[in-house]
Amino acid sequence: MVDVTALSDLARSRHLHVAVAESLTSGALASAVGAGAEASTWFSGGVVAYLPEVKEWVLGFPADRDPTSAECAEQLARGARELLDADLCVSTTGVGGPDAEDGHPAGTVFLGWATRDGAGHRRLALDGEPDEVLEATVEAAVQLLTFHAGRVDGAGDH
Repeated sequence: MVDVTALSDLARSRHLHVAVAESLTSGALASAVGAGAEASTWFSGGVVAYLPEVKEWVLGFPADRDPTSAECAEQLARGARELLDADLCVSTTGVGGPDAEDGHPAGTVFLGWATRDGAGHRRLALDGEPDEVLEATVEAAVQLLTFHAGRVDGAGDH
């Protein structure tokens, strides 16, 4: 189980609203974040967008583009942050395995992040079985949320 204590402490003390957007992790990240202390006061929610059309319709990522990319990760984070009016959002996309997909080896993961002031990404190259890749992705996404939660200002009342 992923420890979200530091994230929940920062989100509460800084009055942040936090969101997630998921493709690869299919709800596992939201489940982990939602288990944080008093999550109902700081966790805005999440969007699970698996189909390319859903990524486009809901989060603004064109269906004809590479879903395993930095571009996708950043747009998923921006789209969900805006949709859920959050101060901070992190997204997950990639190839869990066991096989390569669309020219990307298993374990290729992109995390995106977005705040009201900017966006970026982090690329991971993970080893292991699909369940291990997903677990490592959730852990890395929580770490990225925690990192940015310590650097972004909350918007106060949303």
